[in-house]
Amino acid sequence: MLSCCLIFSCKSKEKEKKFDEDSYETSKETLAQKEKNNPARFLQITNRDRRNIIGQTVVIGHINNTATLCTYKDVQIKLSFFSKTGTQLDEGIETIYETIPPGKKVKFKTKYFSPKGTDSVAIKVLSAIGDVKE
Repeated sequence: MLSCCLIFSCKSKEKEKKFDEDSYETSKETLAQKEKNNPARFLQITNRDRRNIIGQTVVIGHINNTATLCTYKDVQIKLSFFSKTGTQLDEGIETIYETIPPGKKVKFKTKYFSPKGTDSVAIKVLSAIGDVKE
């Protein structure tokens, strides 16, 4: 009786361990579509800013692609300029014409004549063109 229970329990575990190729391909496609349709979730920006000799705000940053399948290009970003008290003074939209493969990062640099009293600059990804290689 005990040996019967062991045989049945071993067989059910084998069924659980069997790899389902169709399910894997479906989930892979789903992940690819998520990455393609939501670039702001998978593109992270780090930046610093300074003033140059003619009074422009120079923003230097990196865009990091955390996606696993999707390559992004033509990343559109919004720059928001803030005062010391946190009041938004101005904003601008710019496109970074670079191709960013999965797991890679690119550097960008832009210059603006920001409003008087600008203390900091915040950057947000608005959109990007995603492409998934087959």
